[in-house]
Amino acid sequence: RRYLPEDIGIYSCRDVSPRFHARLNAKEKTYLYRIWNSEVPCVFERRFVAQMPEHLDLEAMKQAAALLCGEHDFSAFCGNAKMKKSTVRYIRSISITRQGEELWLEFTGNGFLHNMVRILVGTLIEVGRGERSAESIPALFGGKRAEAGFLAPAQGLCLMEVFY
Repeated sequence: RRYLPEDIGIYSCRDVSPRFHARLNAKEKTYLYRIWNSEVPCVFERRFVAQMPEHLDLEAMKQAAALLCGEHDFSAFCGNAKMKKSTVRYIRSISITRQGEELWLEFTGNGFLHNMVRILVGTLIEVGRGERSAESIPALFGGKRAEAGFLAPAQGLCLMEVFY
């Protein structure tokens, strides 16, 4: 405990193979992106939520999220323009729920590219704002970065769980 920063805690640990790699051996990850969706500022959680007060069409966002699930080439959702490895990933689920004034977007998949979750969120927000349709999502697979949505702010993103 004394070697960890104050924002990291351990609730269990066990011995692993000397060849174990925390990132490369992961089978699945879950990320949560929190959006404060109110005109009243969120002063207490402001460092941990993205503040977006405008109305978002959650049903349209859910339709778009369903189209993002499955195995696809997510090159348009990758922040690394010089990516040499495969950009094909499998998203098992995306859930979008309202928790009071917050929107929770939860992503579970076998791996995520550089900035992929934040770009997915930006794309879903554009759908929620009516700036793009849910039906436009499939055309993004295998496309260029400029075709997908904006890069959502970092403060809303949290890695929730890694499965080995």
